[in-house]
Amino acid sequence: MSNERASPLSGPVRVTYVADSLCIMDEELRSLTQRLRQEAGTMASFSYERLAATGDLDELAAVLIAPEQPLWARELAAFRLGVAGDRRAFEALVLLLNHRDPQRCASAAYAMARLGDPRTARAAAALATNELRVAYALHPVRLLVELRAPESVPALITTLARRFRPHDPYRRVALACVEGLGVLGDERARPVLNEALVHPELAGAAADALRRLPAQRVPRGRG
Repeated sequence: MSNERASPLSGPVRVTYVADSLCIMDEELRSLTQRLRQEAGTMASFSYERLAATGDLDELAAVLIAPEQPLWARELAAFRLGVAGDRRAFEALVLLLNHRDPQRCASAAYAMARLGDPRTARAAAALATNELRVAYALHPVRLLVELRAPESVPALITTLARRFRPHDPYRRVALACVEGLGVLGDERARPVLNEALVHPELAGAAADALRRLPAQRVPRGRG
């Protein structure tokens, strides 16, 4: 009998959840490998296939510290180490999370969410709130929502409040903050979400997010 059937959590719901999680992981890995295979090109096809197939985590980690490694190789090694929970991927994934290429950011965020490194939330919060890199803050914001860490709500509040400036060009970041604060459902977000209501691009999402917050307590009058 398999471990899945022996588990007290077994049954249709549990099996479906596991299957869905594996499908998501398979799709993310498939997207990454197709993109990086194209980047590697035919001249590096042997090196690519070796990195994509190896089960040796030490071999993958060596790529991250070896000189003159192409970016596709570093990204593939970091991603595979990250989803395996190997913390040697942390520094490389942080750099990729703040990369100018959104696809690299998305892959890094996916791996970091599964890395299990206690430094992850602090790093994501630092990237999300760095105004010099706000153009690349979208995936750090989404990662903070997925992590549900103590750093998540304060970082999203700070980042969103800065997006209320006139003619701010980073509406996607602002919208991700609004939606994320609704998912996190923390009462501390109420003031900044109320402020978001006056911005037409954010009003609908802000109203939805406010409805997801805990109901406000109405003080009882003293008799």
